[in-house]
Amino acid sequence: MDPDASVRQTDTDAAGARLSAVQKGYFIDPFIKNFVPRAHLQPPRPPLINVGTFMRSTAIDDLVDQWLSKSTEKRCQIVSLGSGSDTRFWRIATGPHQDRLGKYIEIDFPEVTTKKAMTVKKSRELATVLGEPTQVTLGHGGAALHSPRYHLIPADLRHPPDEILGKTLTVPSSPNETKSILSPSLPTLLLFECVLVYMTPEASSGLVRWFVDYFATESANLGEDAILGAIVYEMFGLNDPFGRIMVSNLKARNVTLPGAEPYHSIESLPSRFLNNGFSAARALTLHQIRQNYVPTLELERIAQLEMLDEVEELNLVLEHYAITWGLFLSNPASSMVWSDWGLKQRNPE
Repeated sequence: MDPDASVRQTDTDAAGARLSAVQKGYFIDPFIKNFVPRAHLQPPRPPLINVGTFMRSTAIDDLVDQWLSKSTEKRCQIVSLGSGSDTRFWRIATGPHQDRLGKYIEIDFPEVTTKKAMTVKKSRELATVLGEPTQVTLGHGGAALHSPRYHLIPADLRHPPDEILGKTLTVPSSPNETKSILSPSLPTLLLFECVLVYMTPEASSGLVRWFVDYFATESANLGEDAILGAIVYEMFGLNDPFGRIMVSNLKARNVTLPGAEPYHSIESLPSRFLNNGFSAARALTLHQIRQNYVPTLELERIAQLEMLDEVEELNLVLEHYAITWGLFLSNPASSMVWSDWGLKQRNPE
C-alpha cells in the first residue's frame, strides 16, 4: 500500500467538508464543486463539521485578505504548501483584490498536483481564470501547471528544502536557461493548512527556515526589504483525553501526526516561527476565534442555518485546532504597515 494515500485522503475529506458548508450557506465558494467528484451526490456533513469548516475558512480568509489589502506598493505573492484541492487562487483572482496578486504558487505531492492539473485543464470555469490557453503549459509529465500568475508544482515537502525548492521553484525561460518563480522582492505569504502536522518537527522547521533564509539573503542582494508572512492551521494539544481520542481515530485510518508532538498548548505554537527566524508570531484556537473574533452578525447568521446540538463537543474540537500566524521583516522600521497584520478582536457589544 502507498503509505501516503491516507494523508492524501484527508484532503479529499476537507474538500467534501468545504462543499458541504458551501451548500448549507455558511460561505460562498463557486469553485469547490470542481474538485469534488460527483459533487451533486455528496451527502451533507454534520453541523459540527460545517461550523468548524466555517471558523477555519473565515479566519484564514481574513488574514489573507488583510495581506492583499496591505500590498499597495507592490503586488504580493502567495505560496500554498500542501495545497491539495484548495480554491483560494480562483477566489482571489476573481475577487476584489485580484489586482494585488502577483503570483500564486501551490506545491503538493505529485499524485495531488497531477489530479488538480487535469481538473483545471478540463474545467472551462477554472482554466479561463488562468489566462489565454497559449499562456498555460503543463510540465513534469502533467504533474505541474504554469501560467502567468498561477503555478502548480509537484514536490514532497518532507525532503530537505535545499534539494527540492531550488529546483521546483524554477521554470524554463529559454532552451538553456531557467528563471525563478519566487520573487524575493515581493511581500510573500506562506500558507500551511494541515500540512506541517504530518511532517517531523525537524522537517517542518527546515522548511520554515528555508524561506526565511531565502528571503533574507536574496532580498538583501537586491537591496530590498524582505516581507514574509506565514499562516499555519492544524491540530495541537493532543496529549489530553480528547486529543488522544483524535489521535487514535486517525491511527485507525493509517494517519499519524508526528508534527503535533512539540505543541501541547496554544502558548507553544508561536515557537514554530520564533525559533526559525520570524520577527513575531501569535496563535489562537478556533474556539477563541469563535468566541471573540468572528463578527456577531456572522455568528447569528450561521446559527440560523442548522440546529447544533453538540455544542460541548464542538467546543472540544475547536479547542484542539489553531491558527498561528507569523511575520518576518528584515527591516521593521521601513515596513511598519505590516506590523498590525493579524486577526482583530470584534468590538464589544
